Amino acid sequence: MAVKIRLKRMGKIRTAIYRVVVMDSRTKRDGRAIEEIGKYDPNQEPSLIEIDMERADYWVAQGAQPTEAVAALLKHYKDGTLKVAEPKPSKKDLYEAAVAAAGKADADGGAATTPRKKAAAKKTEAPAAETAAEEAPVAADTDGGEAAAESTDADADASATDATDADKA
Repeated sequence: MAVKIRLKRMGKIRTAIYRVVVMDSRTKRDGRAIEEIGKYDPNQEPSLIEIDMERADYWVAQGAQPTEAVAALLKHYKDGTLKVAEPKPSKKDLYEAAVAAAGKADADGGAATTPRKKAAAKKTEAPAAETAAEEAPVAADTDGGEAAAESTDADADASATDATDADKA
């Protein structure tokens, strides 16, 4: 029986995670394995590679042939050229830092992070609306002001007759 050390694909569609397994070379890629000796996650930064080197050496001594991909992983793992991710800070430390930053912001004056809208902007808009209203009748006047003069004369006549009617009463 030809035994190989190869990768077994697992995980979601675009986020593959691999297990380093010892399998019969005639089985399917994701079929039943003889033994799982490690895992490989290329999605992390840096890539996660964990291989039980004692078991890998045992299977190589028994005649198992590593595939090209597994041979490269074994080489990186043996040489020590493997990048190791920085340890993540504990959640307690992150929380304490956030509380300290919030306390510092309150001590600085407690100002909001976004500035308020200025009220002066509303006042400047109102005169612009008034000037637009004043200009509108002038622009609409097409008879050269004759109709406006006639209407003021008519208004004056009406107010004069109203005044005489009030005197009679």
